[in-house]
Amino acid sequence: MLITFKTKAYASITMFGDVAITLLKRMGHSGSVPGAIMADDVPAALARLQAAVQAQPDAPLDPANAPTSDGEEGEHVTLAHRALPLIELLTTAAAEHENVMWDL
Repeated sequence: MLITFKTKAYASITMFGDVAITLLKRMGHSGSVPGAIMADDVPAALARLQAAVQAQPDAPLDPANAPTSDGEEGEHVTLAHRALPLIELLTTAAAEHENVMWDL
């Protein structure tokens, strides 16, 4: 499943569903798809996502893909890297006071 985030202020961003839902929950949203954030609520959602990233920037988005404790170095994409495109979209939407929507 792919989820696409849209706003009039920025190019659309498509993410894998599990990644998008995790980021939506970190923004304080239920994670339901489709969904939307009204322009007045975008700055708060952005602040929650940025706080989650700042709290654990190197954390794997999916703990199942984290490096194991027996020394095996698994590769994972961090929360900070996965969230960056969405943070940019939300930042631009907040600056231009635009709604953000997402759908399959």
